[in-house]
Amino acid sequence: MLNMPLFHPQRDLVGGYYDAGDNVKFNFPMAFTTTMLSWSVLEFGNSMGADHEHALEAIRWGTDYFLKATSVPDSVVGAVGDPNGDHTCWQRPEDMDTPRTSYVVTKEKPGSEVSAEIAAALAASSMVFKDSDKGYSALLLKRSIEVFEFADKYKGSYGDNIGSGVCPFYCDFSGYMDELVWGAAWLYKATNTPDYWNYVRNNIVSDVTEFGWDSKHAGINVLVSQWAMTDPNNSNPFIPKADQLVCSILPESPAQKSVTYSPGGLLFKPGGSNLQHTTSLSFLLSVYAGYMKANNKVIDCGNNVVVTPAKLVDFTKGQVDYILGKNPLGMSYMVGFGQKFPQKIHHRGSVIPSIDQHPQHIECHGGDEYFKSNSPNPNLLTGAIVGGPAENDTFEDSRSNVAQSEPTTYINAPFVGVLAALL
Repeated sequence: MLNMPLFHPQRDLVGGYYDAGDNVKFNFPMAFTTTMLSWSVLEFGNSMGADHEHALEAIRWGTDYFLKATSVPDSVVGAVGDPNGDHTCWQRPEDMDTPRTSYVVTKEKPGSEVSAEIAAALAASSMVFKDSDKGYSALLLKRSIEVFEFADKYKGSYGDNIGSGVCPFYCDFSGYMDELVWGAAWLYKATNTPDYWNYVRNNIVSDVTEFGWDSKHAGINVLVSQWAMTDPNNSNPFIPKADQLVCSILPESPAQKSVTYSPGGLLFKPGGSNLQHTTSLSFLLSVYAGYMKANNKVIDCGNNVVVTPAKLVDFTKGQVDYILGKNPLGMSYMVGFGQKFPQKIHHRGSVIPSIDQHPQHIECHGGDEYFKSNSPNPNLLTGAIVGGPAENDTFEDSRSNVAQSEPTTYINAPFVGVLAALL
């Protein structure tokens, strides 16, 4: 018998996204994905053309779900689906019969990082819909305020309280304070309420160079720099830290130390699924380039290395070109783009024949034969960006090499903004 704080069968939790090639809804990376899509639209939506409408649809698919996941006061759904049961089975989403356990954080068993990231996603998306759907925007903002208050009032890590539903897959390694500050920063941007700005300033996080689903540190500095640049009294430490991020990334900078580069020029950070770092950091540099340009700002990295907004744009363009095929292998790491791209990605829906081709139910291990096959995946997951090559520019097109061949939402979401910025 599951204890009640973890399982709430009365909730409607239809919707949302799976994080990658599995069938589990991990709400922490899903919320980051939604925040990044929203930030992409806020910064670069005017460059999206006809795809702007599709971006809004993608965001709403996430926010509709998060409204359900936060519908019960003082509780937030952190994940849906038993990850260990799911990862044991190779099944299509249509066939899955693994436990769909709901893992919920509460006052007694808090989860500040997942709650605050959802609050950030709701705040950011409320601005996205402010002109096109005022009622929906107001609902998102109201819920964001409530969820942030819950995250801040009942502090604790969701890994300590619903760890069986999220670890080791999406444990929070950086602590929850960065998410709380991130959420407050987004709420300040959405409301202009001084209390949120004071929260950000009173809880400044120390790390400068990390940004992704687990760590929001560098993103906080870049986001806050937008308004800090217009207020010299509040420029410290956010603008110096954002400048430091830039100088820690660019290859020609004497301070470059937070990343390495492959012989072909791709940005690398430690850990698997490397393109998540490439796309996320490229997004931050694209955004910061816009803020710098608006304020006639340049960065002095030392040794006569002066970084202009144009130099940041050139850098991100180089990373995009590599991802899309301008690399030693001539390989596009976006499925369906270019003449050569990964054929055997680690993704259940892509690997197993569709319902049209195989209408019979596929059991837990019924998909194993397709996973082990040497044939290309039968279903093209167009637009999905996989984990990417190794640090020597090699790539193993193999479903077993999860770090290289699995696509994730949090690789793709920042890339949306980077592509729109280059347009």
